[in-house]
Amino acid sequence: VQLVESGGGLVQAGDSLRLSCTSPGSTVSRNAMGWFRQAPGKQRELIALISLNGRSTNYADSVRGRFTISRDNAKNTVYLQMNNLKPEDTAVYYCNTSPYMDDYWGQGTQVTVSS
Repeated sequence: VQLVESGGGLVQAGDSLRLSCTSPGSTVSRNAMGWFRQAPGKQRELIALISLNGRSTNYADSVRGRFTISRDNAKNTVYLQMNNLKPEDTAVYYCNTSPYMDDYWGQGTQVTVSS
């Protein structure tokens, strides 16, 4: 089952975007989830985690204070609110379970931040 990410785009530094992640089945609503990103020439990195009930979150230092992960299990969807975007946030953004499963990687959604 591949997860489906959406909401990316081309924005200017300082702008905001909200990414969404869902799945054909109930994969999202039944698992702790994470957002990952992969910038050109770099390895994929984990940037945000959320527990199954949404009460616990954790962030990479590079996004803490600017990004917020949340979820709506009734909608089988996890979100990533990204504020004060910077050019270094440019990457393809993916969601996956935590721990991640190779079979769940989707196409990702491109976020490009211009200076």
